[in-house]
Parts: sequence; structure tokens; C-alpha cells
Amino acid sequence: MPQRQKRLGTFFLNPPNQKREQWAWYSYDWGNSAFSTTVVTLFLGPYLTSLAKAAVAADGKIHPLGLAIDPRALWSYLIALSVILQVLVLPLVGAIADYGHKKREMLGGLALIGSIATGLMFFMHGEHYLWGAALFLVANLVFGASIVIYNAFLPEIAAPDQRDTVSSTGWGIGYLGGGTLLALNLYLYSNAQSLGISDGMAVRISLCSAGIWWGLFTIPAYLGLRNHAAARSLPPGENYLSIGIKQVIALFKDIRLYPQALLFLVAFLLYNDAIQTVISLSSQFGSDQLGMSMGSLTKAILMVQFVAFFGATGFNFLSKWLGAKNSIAVALVIWTAVLFYIYLAVKTESEFFVLAFVIAIVMGGSQALSRSLFSQLIPKGREAEYFSLYEISDKGTSWISPLFFGLALELTGNYRLAILSLIIFFIGGLIVLLRVNIPQGIKEANNAH
Repeated sequence: MPQRQKRLGTFFLNPPNQKREQWAWYSYDWGNSAFSTTVVTLFLGPYLTSLAKAAVAADGKIHPLGLAIDPRALWSYLIALSVILQVLVLPLVGAIADYGHKKREMLGGLALIGSIATGLMFFMHGEHYLWGAALFLVANLVFGASIVIYNAFLPEIAAPDQRDTVSSTGWGIGYLGGGTLLALNLYLYSNAQSLGISDGMAVRISLCSAGIWWGLFTIPAYLGLRNHAAARSLPPGENYLSIGIKQVIALFKDIRLYPQALLFLVAFLLYNDAIQTVISLSSQFGSDQLGMSMGSLTKAILMVQFVAFFGATGFNFLSKWLGAKNSIAVALVIWTAVLFYIYLAVKTESEFFVLAFVIAIVMGGSQALSRSLFSQLIPKGREAEYFSLYEISDKGTSWISPLFFGLALELTGNYRLAILSLIIFFIGGLIVLLRVNIPQGIKEANNAH
């Protein structure tokens, strides 16, 4: 009898359609990653800046909403504003998703808005920088919101002992999807003249393609995923906004009941902020410090996308041996070594490619395992709410390390020393991570099996 109960438990924990849901989940990562690579990482910043420069007034400034702004600063201001909007909106999105139990519909709706906004970037030209700025703010906001919902599906489609594998596979497939479209768009841009189109048209087609790609691969996700709880009706006199606000208030009160999850978020905030800073500054280091051409930098970016797939899957195998927490710790030690490598050895283009290769290996693994580990420290039924805090820790504090780097560069005047100074975030994150008691956190969240 106990053996039969064990088999029945395994059946219900791993229903026959679970694999289908996991592949549907992967499909969304394949699709939305095109927004990060083609739009945010490569094309939109330079193109939007060129539109802003074409619209400058006699004083050499642009004047959106009556403000005088250097056109070269527009992109950085937009990034900052989009992050602020996400910090304000993401907890509300998570609360509404958990209360209404309509994650599938919310994911589809957010992806539809984001893909349309991205597709409409095709119509940016001339001096229409405000049009492009508005579309980016909308697209980036719903992109972040959709990732909250997407991450919240992980505990529902994978048992605890599967989550490292499923999370790592999702990250890896996302890198492949984003890299595939990026490669196609780089080919288009590199051969624009021979194809009889301008560089600007090639950029506009590339931006639009990211929206189409995002929307297209959301369809299998929408069809394959399902809501895992019955939809909840609103109480009389309430609406989703009022309920969402109440849920957010409750979330910030209740987080103290899960001290290990909170401690992990602090660790993640520290080391992930440094990871994002190293990634974002690598191209600038290659260009300004090493004098690399845009063509070489683009090749490095493309290589990272595909190598990161093997990094994510490789760290999944490492986690089976060491566990997720210890594997993340190994990744942080490697990240620390990367900073020393930049400081001591990266002086040529070939050495930069070695740097990019190592970053690609540890980048996907550290991020994928962080997500799966956090999923075990949060209470069932409130996954989207807590993943909204996770997403804020991912993006909402992304100004801390860049600010620290900028101050270090200002004080030392040395690019390599400024990069090495980021070691404090990796070491600090590692120290806090090692203090996280995973079994205790699982018990606090009532996720023990």
C-alpha cells in the first residue's frame, strides 16, 4: 500500500501534461529574449539617439515635456525611468496575478501589448524620438511584468527536484532564441546596402522583427500553459486595483515571516547587480580601453548568446552534484576571478574574447539557479507576488553597482581599478548567500516534501 501511494504521489506531482507545459514555458523565453538582445542590447539605443540628435533645437538640446536634455543622454534617462516604473508596477502585477489566478491570461495580454509596442517601432524615423521613447517605456514595462508572471509558473510546472533543470533549460533556450534572431538581424544590417535598403531601414526592420518574434512564440506558451488554481471572484465593492494594493501591503508585511527568502534576496541584490554591471560595461571596456571595432564587439555579443546556453545547462549538472546554493557560490568565485582577469590580463582583442567566453559560461548558470533556488523559499499560491520582489532585486537596484563603478572611476581615473572595485559586491553577495539556510527556508515556506 505505501508503495502504491508513492506511485500515485509521483503521478500527481508529474502529470502527463507537465512536459508539455514546460516546453510551452520554454517557448516564451525563446520569444521574449529577442526584445532584450535585438532591441535593448544592440539596436534601439543608438538608433533612438540618432533620431534625438536630428531633432535638436538651436541650443543643441531636445525638449521633451519642456525639459532641456542632451540627446546623447536620452537613452540612459529612458532606462532609468523604465526601471522606476517597474519598481512601482511589478508588485501590483504580481499581487493581481496571484489573487485572480489568471496567470496564463495575464502573460498572454502583457506579451501582446509588448510585442505590438515593439513592432510599432518600425515607424520610428526622422525626428520621431518621442514616439520611440514612449513605445520603449511601454514595451519594457510590460516585458518586466510578463517576466514576473513567467517566473511564477516555475513552481507550478516543476517539482522541487526538477526546478534547477527546468530553470536552466529555460535560460539556455532563451539565449538561443535571442541569439538566433540577433544573428539574422545582424546579417540584415551588415548587408543592407547590397539588399537595396538603408541602414536605418535595416534597424527598423530588426526592431519590428523582435516584436513579431516575441508575439509569435508567445502563442505556444499561451496554448500550452494552464492556470493551476480556480479563478477567484472579486468581493463586492472591490476591483483588481484595490485588491492588488491590499495584497502588496500584505506582501511587505508578510515577507518578514520568511527570513531565509529575504536573506537570499539581499544576496541576490548584491551579486546580481554586479553581474549586470560587468555585462553592461564589457562592451564599453572593449571599445574605450581596448579600441575594439563595433564589428568585433558585435561578434563577441553574439558568441555570448550561444555559449551561455552551454553555461546554463552545465551549471545545472553541477547543481545535481553540489546543490543550487553551492553551485551559485562557485559561480560567484568565478565572477570574482573574472574581475581579476580584467584587471591583470585583458589587453588585447583575443583576451577580450576569452573574457566574453568565461562570462557567458557563468552568466546563465548563476541566474538560472538563483531563480530555481528562490522558488523553493516562497509560499505556494503567492509565487507572482514574491517573484515581483525578485524582479525588483534584479532590475530595480541596477543603479547601485554602476554608481559605485562611476565613483571609483572618477576617484582613481583608472578603468581597470574601477572594474576591480566591483569585487565588493560579489564577495558581499557570496557572504550573505552562505548564510542562507536553505532547509530552514523551505520549512518556513511550508515547501518541505
